[in-house]
Amino acid sequence: MSSQPLPNAPAIRLSGVTRRFRDVVALEGLDLSVPPGGRLAIVGPSGCGKSTVLGLISGLDQPDEGVVEVLGATDPAARLAHCAWMPQRDLLLPWRTALANAALALENQGVPRRAAREQVWPLFARFGLAGFENRRPAQLSGGMRQRVAFLRTVVAGKDVLLLDEPFGALDSITRAEAQDWLRTVLDEQERTVVLVTHDVDEALLIGHEVVVLTGRPGRVAARLPVTLPAAGSRRALLASPEFVRQRDAVLAALEDGSPARPLPQEPPSSPHTPAAEG
Repeated sequence: MSSQPLPNAPAIRLSGVTRRFRDVVALEGLDLSVPPGGRLAIVGPSGCGKSTVLGLISGLDQPDEGVVEVLGATDPAARLAHCAWMPQRDLLLPWRTALANAALALENQGVPRRAAREQVWPLFARFGLAGFENRRPAQLSGGMRQRVAFLRTVVAGKDVLLLDEPFGALDSITRAEAQDWLRTVLDEQERTVVLVTHDVDEALLIGHEVVVLTGRPGRVAARLPVTLPAAGSRRALLASPEFVRQRDAVLAALEDGSPARPLPQEPPSSPHTPAAEG
C-alpha cells in the first residue's frame, strides 16, 4: 500500500521491525524514524543488522514482523521508488567514462544518453570532478571514484539516500577528505539520508542523529542527537571538547550494547610444554 505522508510525519519509519534469516534473528523489535531532510547515522558491531536496515527501507527486503514506511509508502516497490542506495564499493563500469557512469541512473529512467550526459556534465564541477568527465574509472583515484558513485546516486533524483559504508574501502587520509566533502555536499541537498558506518567520527560528522545498535539481534541501544560546534578545521572540530564528549557517548553505548564475549580459555599447563615466547 502506498499513500501520501501525513504533515509532520517522519520520512522514514520502522515500527516493531523483526527480521529473521532461518534460525538467525538479525533485527528484533526495531523502532526508528527519520524526519524529512534528516540524516541518521547507524553504528553497531559487525553482524548487528545495519545493512539489513537499509535493505528493509529500500524495499529490497521485507520484515517478518512490524512496519516499514518511506514517505507514506509501505509497499516494497513504492519504497524502492523513493530510495537510491550507494554501496561500499563504487561499482563503476570500467568501460564507461566518469560522465557516462554518473549519467547511468538517468539512462535507466529512460532519459536518452546524450540528454542524460548533458544534464550531469554541469554537476562535475560542483562535485569536485571538473576535468575528469572523460576519464575511465581506472584513471581515477579511490576518492574520485566514490565521488562519481555518489554523483550517480544523487542524479537519480530520489528523496531518500541510503549510504552503506560509502568510504569503508578508502585509506584513512582519503576517507577523511571524502567525509568532509560529503558533509558539505549533503548540507546543500534537500534529501533524507541514512548512513551505515563502523566509523564513529564519520557518524558524528555526517549524521544529525546517531543510532547505536546492539549486537545480534539488533535493537536500539541509544539514540544520540549530534550537535557540533563551529570549527575552523577538521582537526579543530575533532579535538573540541563537545566532539570528544559525543564520541565518548557513542563509544560507551557501543560497549554497553555489545554482547558479552567469553574469555579465551588458556590451555592447561604442562611441565613438558615450553612457555610461548613473545
